[in-house]
Amino acid sequence: MIEVTRLNGTTVLINAELIEMVEETPDTVISLTTGRKLIVKESRQEVKSLVKSYKRDIVKAAWTEK
Repeated sequence: MIEVTRLNGTTVLINAELIEMVEETPDTVISLTTGRKLIVKESRQEVKSLVKSYKRDIVKAAWTEK
């Protein structure tokens, strides 16, 4: 899961596996495969970095368990 900040300042955790698309319109809108959309303070690039870090942690954990 990745932590993002809504425009009102609250933070939420979202399942990175459910992210379908991230667009800047100019606000950053995260569209999930469930049809839900979230508008967040983080830039598109920041969301991308969070997802990459999350995926990297999963692969790293899988390799260290062996």
